[in-house]
Amino acid sequence: MNSHAYPIEVAFPDISTHERSATGIPYLHTFDSGVAGPHVMINALTHGNEVCSAIVVDALLRAKLRPRRGRLTLAFANVAAYRRFDATKPDAARFVDQDFNRVWTRTVLDDTSRKSSELERARQMRLVIDTVDLLLDLHSMHEKSAPLIVAGPLDKGIELSLKLGAPATVICDEGHPEGRRMRDYEGFGDPGSEKNALLIECGQHWEASAVAVARDVTARFLALSGVVDRDDLPQDWFAPLPDEMRVVRVTQAVVADSLDFKFAGAYTGLEVFEKAGSVIGWLNGEPVCTPYDDCMLVMPSLRQLRPGVTVVRLGRIEQRTAVSR
Repeated sequence: MNSHAYPIEVAFPDISTHERSATGIPYLHTFDSGVAGPHVMINALTHGNEVCSAIVVDALLRAKLRPRRGRLTLAFANVAAYRRFDATKPDAARFVDQDFNRVWTRTVLDDTSRKSSELERARQMRLVIDTVDLLLDLHSMHEKSAPLIVAGPLDKGIELSLKLGAPATVICDEGHPEGRRMRDYEGFGDPGSEKNALLIECGQHWEASAVAVARDVTARFLALSGVVDRDDLPQDWFAPLPDEMRVVRVTQAVVADSLDFKFAGAYTGLEVFEKAGSVIGWLNGEPVCTPYDDCMLVMPSLRQLRPGVTVVRLGRIEQRTAVSR
């Protein structure tokens, strides 16, 4: 597992100009076309050190993109964590008190006895998020891995991913034992609801290529939703589509119950182990092995290692689909 610091290849935008909003919610902007259509949201900075998302939302706001149909919300979520970013300790700005992407259960948000910087922000934002039909939550990864879509466990997430067409790998999983993600909140995670959400892992946090991925998927998502036309978007944001998409079902997560975990190799993600029983690491001195042939490692990382944290997910390739052009 890589323990070195990755180089910071991109500039962190000053987003302070976006603090004031007509919604009354700082750093969250909603624009209404007055024409029937979906409410589409592009969300940045679920984690404070995932800068590619901030670059994209900052650019859309500065370009004054407005919806032709429906409503468009552009938001920066964990601004408090973003403000704490320190290049000498770049992983420390992920959150302030707790992971913002583990609080999205209505009972947790309703329980005002629970307090944290992230819960306070989530309670502000939910007033708008409760009205969103289509959510794109932009993220990046601890390790330098190929980008991927986190589609959630439902068929509707897979279907939307395949319509989007990129990135090439679609991960279907149930989330984290620590708490629910925004992309699984309420209707997004309800098979009976028409609401839908995707989480995109665009690449390593500070690599320039993650920004290119974030631009591409954002442009494709907005055009696909119909809230704007393709010609309304920067044409150089669109990248070539992959030839094929693969759908990977996570069957289990490896969750650390102590700090005594190490990987057997310098894994960064999407490695496939041909044989069941391959040792991929050790937890409390006991080997952690692949449970079946052709097992894929999904987002392995020890950068946030602590008890209760998922250090890697194990997945099976379920489907390969040619991309329509």
